[in-house]
Amino acid sequence: MKKLGMILLGVYLIIDALLGFGINIGPAVFVLYLVACAAGILILIDALKTS
Repeated sequence: MKKLGMILLGVYLIIDALLGFGINIGPAVFVLYLVACAAGILILIDALKTS
């Protein structure tokens, strides 16, 4: 679960950086928010399971 969360976080950071360079993905930016939310939830679940 942690590995999937980290992969999603990496994807989010790459896309966010590309947006910073001026790449426009239009309304698909909503997908970026979903990826960020899923990554956060998976990482949080893993952190709560291991503690």
